[in-house]
Amino acid sequence: MHITASVFINDHEHGLHQDYEKWLEELAPHAPIDQYHHNDTGEDNADAHMKRQIMGREVMVAITKGKLDFGTWEQIFYGEFDGRRRKRVLVKIIGE
Repeated sequence: MHITASVFINDHEHGLHQDYEKWLEELAPHAPIDQYHHNDTGEDNADAHMKRQIMGREVMVAITKGKLDFGTWEQIFYGEFDGRRRKRVLVKIIGE
C-alpha cells in the first residue's frame, strides 16, 4: 500500500460508496490545488493524503474457525485517492 491509499471495513452498498466520495471531497477537495502547502513542492495530491488520513491505513479482523469473522454486511475495501502509485497488499496474521 502507499501513503495516499486506504483500507477500511464497511457495507458494500453503492449509495454508501457515493456518499463517501462526496463527503471526502467536501472535507478535502482536490481543487484549488494551491490551497494546500504540500502542493507547493510540485505535487498535486495533498487532498489524497488527507483523505487517506481520514479513512485509515489498516484493518484488523478476527479469524474464527479458519474464516474471517465479519459482521453480516462487512467487507474490506481499498480506497485509492491518488491512482498514480504502484500497489501491493500485505496481510499479516497474528496468533494468540
